[in-house]
Amino acid sequence: MGLRNFGPIWRLKKTFGQVLGIIAVTVALATLPSIAEANSKYAGIVVDAKTGKVLYSNSANEPRFPASTTKIMTLYVLFEELEAGRLSLNSKMKVSRYAAGRPPTKLGLKVGSSLLVKDAIYGLVTKSANDASTVIAEHISGSEQAFARRMTRTARAIGMRNTTFKNPHGLPNSKQVTTAADLALLGRAVQERFPKYYEFFNTRSYTFHGRRMGNHNNLLGRVQGVDGIKTGYINASGFNIVTNVKRDKRHIVAVVLGGRTARTRDAQMVKLINQYLPKASRGSRTAPMLYAGVKDYKFPKVAPAIPVAKATTQQADEPTLMAYANANGATPNSKPNDPIARMLEQQAAVPAPRKELVANSLAAPEASAPAASPAPSAAPVERQIASLKPEDINTSGWHIQISATDSQDKAIKLLKNARAAAASTLRNKRIYTEPVKSKKQTLYRARFIGFETKTAAWDACAELKKAKYSCYAVYQ
Repeated sequence: MGLRNFGPIWRLKKTFGQVLGIIAVTVALATLPSIAEANSKYAGIVVDAKTGKVLYSNSANEPRFPASTTKIMTLYVLFEELEAGRLSLNSKMKVSRYAAGRPPTKLGLKVGSSLLVKDAIYGLVTKSANDASTVIAEHISGSEQAFARRMTRTARAIGMRNTTFKNPHGLPNSKQVTTAADLALLGRAVQERFPKYYEFFNTRSYTFHGRRMGNHNNLLGRVQGVDGIKTGYINASGFNIVTNVKRDKRHIVAVVLGGRTARTRDAQMVKLINQYLPKASRGSRTAPMLYAGVKDYKFPKVAPAIPVAKATTQQADEPTLMAYANANGATPNSKPNDPIARMLEQQAAVPAPRKELVANSLAAPEASAPAASPAPSAAPVERQIASLKPEDINTSGWHIQISATDSQDKAIKLLKNARAAAASTLRNKRIYTEPVKSKKQTLYRARFIGFETKTAAWDACAELKKAKYSCYAVYQ
């Protein structure tokens, strides 16, 4: 019997074999996430960025090594410096011998050369450059160790209770630990605080000194709605990724830690996106950066203040309250016993002074340049306010903070510009500055106060973010 006579049977077997092969591949792909979750290093979380609800959690609060997801916080601190005006995207940072000697991945920087801030950002986002991370740390804080302490303080300030940083790049250190929940909080915070700079994380490739650097995030450009933010890997951690997804008016932040390979990590992330993004809210934002639903994690009950450059969560030994009140912006929401509000209502025609008014019986207002024809009643108002004690001024309630700078004048200017950008929401809100002291520096929080409810504060933040201002609501 010839082979031709066996043709139909052979073709049937071949077809059956192909079907079995397809089934086997499908089953293998379906079980990849299950294998990922069975890994002892695995941890994952999916958070609805609009409501703060945790949609999925697996070992989300167990300690893990962050690897290069560390660089999200490195960039967060760098963005603080940009926002405060101490650096610009074109600022030059010197490359030390130590920085140049960091192990790969790296840009291959030469000792004594300079690195532009914008090139450093692109280097971290795409190449995950360790040498550039150290350049940033040394330029801002003088050393990796000092910078890591600032990173940890900043982590605490935004609610990352279980994270400790020891270096700016994520190279192996047994004491540098985080959790999936903390990284989700950071992934959400960096875009809430720095919407303009967050766009760097969506860079798919960048050319530096003639060399093209592709982003290590394989999901960018391949999974609809993914716009960042960072991957990471060391032997101790496995393959990590923090991802932000916006699609169909829904918004989630998801974290997968401890993948055995980049492929299984990415497969697990795609599964989580497909499974939990449809469960996210399509409405407007309804919650601050507070999570609910993870039973074994103690999230803060009150939204923390925005972390600021070189600031700590410690208060000054003798804090001085400084408030700048715009005479045309006295809030109708001010409490009846607020003396500043009463005085401003009584003398609404008084033009606002150039400098903030210091509410401290021991400190007089800073002298301003002589005006051509000052309003007769301005001085008495300043004297009355200057004679007030800090405890006499009612600043309790909901605030929104847009920045923290090293200058009171800068803080006031930012607030005035922000008010102009969101006049319908902020027209009747007082602007307020408060100093935060560290050992080496005093920074000034720039805030609007006088919001009766958290909803009113969040709505104001939403308007400011439309105008490209960072904003955060805090109860005080």
